[in-house]
Amino acid sequence: MTRTRTFVLIGVVVALLIAGVGSWYASSAPDGLEATAEEQGFGSTARDSAAADSPLADYTASWIGDDRLSGGLAGVIGVLLVLALTSVLVLLVRRRSTTDDGAPRPDARRH
Repeated sequence: MTRTRTFVLIGVVVALLIAGVGSWYASSAPDGLEATAEEQGFGSTARDSAAADSPLADYTASWIGDDRLSGGLAGVIGVLLVLALTSVLVLLVRRRSTTDDGAPRPDARRH
Protein backbone atom coordinates (compact mmCIF):
# COMPACT_ATOMS: atom_id res chain seq x y z
CA MET A 1 0.00 0.00 0.00
CA THR A 2 2.82 2.41 0.88
CA ARG A 3 4.64 1.60 -2.37
CA THR A 4 1.51 2.38 -4.37
CA ARG A 5 0.97 5.70 -2.61
CA THR A 6 4.61 6.65 -3.11
CA PHE A 7 4.41 5.72 -6.79
CA VAL A 8 1.23 7.75 -7.29
CA LEU A 9 2.64 10.73 -5.38
CA ILE A 10 5.82 10.71 -7.48
CA GLY A 11 3.70 10.46 -10.64
CA VAL A 12 1.58 13.45 -9.61
CA VAL A 13 4.66 15.53 -8.78
CA VAL A 14 6.27 14.66 -12.14
CA ALA A 15 3.04 15.50 -14.00
CA LEU A 16 2.78 18.84 -12.19
CA LEU A 17 6.41 19.66 -13.00
CA ILE A 18 5.98 18.78 -16.67
CA ALA A 19 2.74 20.75 -16.91
CA GLY A 20 3.96 23.73 -14.91
CA VAL A 21 7.60 24.06 -15.96
CA GLY A 22 7.81 22.05 -19.18
CA SER A 23 5.08 24.15 -20.74
CA TRP A 24 7.38 27.19 -20.55
CA TYR A 25 9.42 25.59 -23.30
CA ALA A 26 6.52 24.62 -25.55
CA SER A 27 6.61 25.89 -29.08
CA SER A 28 4.49 28.90 -29.92
CA ALA A 29 4.24 27.69 -33.53
CA PRO A 30 0.82 26.42 -34.66
CA ASP A 31 0.19 22.72 -34.24
CA GLY A 32 0.27 20.32 -37.21
CA LEU A 33 -3.39 20.71 -38.09
CA GLU A 34 -3.25 24.51 -38.10
CA ALA A 35 0.01 24.54 -40.07
CA THR A 36 -1.37 22.13 -42.68
CA ALA A 37 -4.57 24.15 -43.00
CA GLU A 38 -2.52 27.28 -43.66
CA GLU A 39 -0.30 25.46 -46.19
CA GLN A 40 -3.31 24.10 -48.06
CA GLY A 41 -5.03 27.48 -48.10
CA PHE A 42 -8.08 26.83 -45.95
CA GLY A 43 -6.76 28.06 -42.59
CA SER A 44 -8.88 31.20 -42.84
CA THR A 45 -12.07 29.10 -42.74
CA ALA A 46 -11.44 28.00 -39.15
CA ARG A 47 -13.98 29.03 -36.54
CA ASP A 48 -13.50 29.39 -32.79
CA SER A 49 -14.90 26.62 -30.64
CA ALA A 50 -17.72 27.15 -28.17
CA ALA A 51 -15.11 27.09 -25.38
CA ALA A 52 -12.94 29.82 -26.93
CA ASP A 53 -13.96 32.30 -24.22
CA SER A 54 -13.41 29.89 -21.33
CA PRO A 55 -10.84 30.73 -18.62
CA LEU A 56 -8.39 28.04 -19.84
CA ALA A 57 -8.82 28.43 -23.60
CA ASP A 58 -5.71 28.08 -25.78
CA TYR A 59 -3.82 26.36 -22.93
CA THR A 60 -3.55 29.61 -20.96
CA ALA A 61 -5.04 31.06 -17.80
CA SER A 62 -6.78 34.11 -19.27
CA TRP A 63 -6.63 36.15 -16.06
CA ILE A 64 -2.78 36.01 -15.93
CA GLY A 65 -0.89 38.58 -18.02
CA ASP A 66 2.46 36.75 -18.30
CA ASP A 67 2.34 34.15 -21.12
CA ARG A 68 4.80 31.70 -19.53
CA LEU A 69 3.17 31.83 -16.13
CA SER A 70 -0.29 31.64 -17.70
CA GLY A 71 0.56 28.50 -19.68
CA GLY A 72 2.22 26.83 -16.70
CA LEU A 73 -0.72 27.59 -14.43
CA ALA A 74 -3.19 26.27 -17.00
CA GLY A 75 -1.16 23.05 -17.20
CA VAL A 76 -1.12 22.65 -13.41
CA ILE A 77 -4.87 23.31 -13.21
CA GLY A 78 -5.43 20.71 -15.94
CA VAL A 79 -3.38 18.10 -14.08
CA LEU A 80 -5.25 18.82 -10.85
CA LEU A 81 -8.63 18.58 -12.60
CA VAL A 82 -7.72 15.23 -14.16
CA LEU A 83 -6.45 14.01 -10.77
CA ALA A 84 -9.69 15.09 -9.07
CA LEU A 85 -11.91 13.44 -11.70
CA THR A 86 -9.83 10.27 -11.60
CA SER A 87 -10.00 10.18 -7.80
CA VAL A 88 -13.79 10.52 -7.86
CA LEU A 89 -14.03 7.74 -10.43
CA VAL A 90 -11.80 5.45 -8.34
CA LEU A 91 -13.89 6.13 -5.24
CA LEU A 92 -17.11 5.37 -7.11
CA VAL A 93 -15.71 2.11 -8.48
CA ARG A 94 -14.43 1.08 -5.04
CA ARG A 95 -17.77 1.89 -3.42
CA ARG A 96 -19.58 -0.16 -6.04
CA SER A 97 -17.24 -3.14 -5.63
CA THR A 98 -17.71 -3.13 -1.83
CA THR A 99 -21.51 -3.23 -2.19
CA ASP A 100 -21.16 -6.33 -4.38
CA ASP A 101 -19.14 -8.25 -1.75
CA GLY A 102 -22.02 -10.66 -1.11
CA ALA A 103 -21.75 -12.08 -4.61
CA PRO A 104 -19.06 -14.65 -5.36
CA ARG A 105 -16.09 -13.33 -7.28
CA PRO A 106 -15.34 -14.86 -10.67
CA ASP A 107 -11.77 -15.63 -9.60
CA ALA A 108 -12.84 -17.47 -6.43
CA ARG A 109 -11.77 -21.08 -6.37
CA ARG A 110 -14.21 -23.84 -5.57
CA HIS A 111 -13.08 -26.80 -3.51
